[in-house]
Amino acid sequence: MDSEGPQALCDLCLAQVCRSLDVLCSRRTDGSMCLSRAPFFPQEMVDQLLQKMATKGILNDTTVGIFRNCKELRLRRASIRCCPVSAEAFLLALCPHRLQELDASWVSGGLTGANIISGLASNPECRSSLLRLSLNGLRLDWESLVEDGGPYVGFSSLQGLRTLNLANTDLTDAVLEDVCSLPHLESLDISCSAVSNLTALLNCKNTLISLIAHRLRQLDMSPARLLFVLSQLLALRHLDFSDDHIAVDDSDGRDGDETVRQLLEGSPQVLPSLVSLDISGRKRITEAAVRAFVEARNGLVFFGLLATGTSSCDALFSQKNLKVTGEANENQVCEALRRYSDRECFIREALFHLYNLITDIDKPRPDMLKLVLSGMRSHPTSLHVYLVATACVFNLTTQDLAEAMPVSLLSSTVTQLLYAMKTFPNHQQMQKNCLLALCSDYILQDVPFDKYLAATLVINWLSSHEDPTLQRLAVAVISILVAKLSIEETAQLGTDVFIMKQLLAIVQQKAMVGVVDSTLKFALSALWNLTDEMPTAARNFIECQGLELYEEVLESYYGEPSIQQKLLGLLNNIAEVEVLQADLLDEDLLEHILSLLQDSQVEVGVRYFAGGILAQLASRPETWTLGDELLSTILKQLHASIITWTQLEREMVSYRSFHPFCPLLQTFQPSGVQLWAVWAIHLVCSQNTSHYSSMLEKEGVTELLKALAAHPNTHSDIKGLSDSVLHMIQRHQSRSGPSNSQNS
Repeated sequence: MDSEGPQALCDLCLAQVCRSLDVLCSRRTDGSMCLSRAPFFPQEMVDQLLQKMATKGILNDTTVGIFRNCKELRLRRASIRCCPVSAEAFLLALCPHRLQELDASWVSGGLTGANIISGLASNPECRSSLLRLSLNGLRLDWESLVEDGGPYVGFSSLQGLRTLNLANTDLTDAVLEDVCSLPHLESLDISCSAVSNLTALLNCKNTLISLIAHRLRQLDMSPARLLFVLSQLLALRHLDFSDDHIAVDDSDGRDGDETVRQLLEGSPQVLPSLVSLDISGRKRITEAAVRAFVEARNGLVFFGLLATGTSSCDALFSQKNLKVTGEANENQVCEALRRYSDRECFIREALFHLYNLITDIDKPRPDMLKLVLSGMRSHPTSLHVYLVATACVFNLTTQDLAEAMPVSLLSSTVTQLLYAMKTFPNHQQMQKNCLLALCSDYILQDVPFDKYLAATLVINWLSSHEDPTLQRLAVAVISILVAKLSIEETAQLGTDVFIMKQLLAIVQQKAMVGVVDSTLKFALSALWNLTDEMPTAARNFIECQGLELYEEVLESYYGEPSIQQKLLGLLNNIAEVEVLQADLLDEDLLEHILSLLQDSQVEVGVRYFAGGILAQLASRPETWTLGDELLSTILKQLHASIITWTQLEREMVSYRSFHPFCPLLQTFQPSGVQLWAVWAIHLVCSQNTSHYSSMLEKEGVTELLKALAAHPNTHSDIKGLSDSVLHMIQRHQSRSGPSNSQNS
């Protein structure tokens, strides 16, 4: 649980209902779902259930059927935003409800605005009950409805409407006339629509409180006429007449800019109730006009000035309660990110200014990261938004800043980074930004996200980039991620020969020039983890000529224990696979490994892994194909070397299981083989008893140790170590108690 607290119980329950719909429902003849037994839901919870289904992406023609002819599920505030719902399913499932609000923005599935209006109007209750309606991003398309033989039903049939969003629609002047005849219309959004004349607004001049008219590219009115219409909206308190500042034709917004200039410089008797004005993106506005407007309007609470070049005007800072979007300071930029989440042009602009503000940030700002994340989610296909947003993410999470962030926020952020890598695979700077942000020990180790997806994305990126710095970062990320994967995910990754070849290529590249750097170490660690108890990955390693490469590297890096340990660790993984042991039976290779085992000047860690390889190979004399003298020497030197080893203080190795040790612990094995296995178990148990004691019990290793300690022919060195391990296990169990031991 992080600083944001746990999820609400209601939210968790609704999520469980969404996951269990198939179990809870039967099917009608048309395939739609119907709850088999529907308890009576509190009304607010019904709205929340629909919302949850929509946000989880499971709301469609089939699942929306649970709201059809169901008295226990009565909707009031319905959201089907971005869901694939057809006109027929909408009519059957949602129109019979006495709706007060409906958000059908960006619905797919062929549902049009005309379908929605005619469907809602078919319910006499909805004609008066519906207060808020959003059709943002839909085709209204009345023509096709009429062509199909349906009657023309306009917005005016929904007499109760107070708030209407028709942004990004094919709204025409004629339909706007119909809209403006609504008797109670208070809020209207006609942004990015096809209207050319706003004279129809005069029909609702006494009721309209909020008008959003962003980027009306087809508006064809003189500044004087437009200002006259606006000045007649006596009840208007909120006016958004902003424009996209990145215009293809710079002359498109000239008349609008002139209208705004006249409004700013005009008498405060024009729009006397105005408390909020947004003119962001208007390029021809002067600071003098802004100053005049602010000084004449003491009641102003919001002023949108992003991308106008005027947000540094001194008059803006004298008003304590005035919120401003702009680029003059942090507050203005963050306000822009909050207010313009659905406007790509402004989000891009605000993120650019945010990036400049946080280049040298030294304090954690989860509030800023939330705003960046919101911008990314709102514009999933925008390369421009993601490019600057991922750069912001890196600045906000670099070094120790990430550790002060809520874990759930970081988890969501990494999910968006992976989405960016997957969506824009060929954009080098984007991939670089994501990689830099991912390369954080805290994020990779402690933050939950899809690590398998991350590993595959980074490996794919690595295949086409050779920049040394980024290559080091990529291999570091892969190395850590592979160690965090589940057994199933590691197995899946290990079957990919492409991944094996990529990592081996890096090892070869570094070995050819004889360097010892973090890139080489990370690549070796990744290969080591990838083959841990993974026979298929080990086979792929051999088939990709990894064994030959490792033999060369092992000899050329004789004096580098950090490299030798990783090389021998992987060879240990191969030696544990019986069917692959024959590939290791090369006399030169084993002579070299034996020399490492015998050399007292070599670190114990290196000798430990050398001993592991030799113990595994020597444990099966029936498959030994080399000389008996070499086998005898190995067995003698194993015992002689191991009894000289000192216990390691640092955790050098971890094991997923002890299954590969079981054959080595049999009472008939030579003492050198047994001693290595018991020493290895003693090593990891002494460093992490609580983790390994239950594993030893569960896998039957404890019984093998007891049998080994009790056998009359067991060497005293082995008995002593076995007794020590058993004592550690017993002591841990007595501290934990029988119930804890049982559970573990």
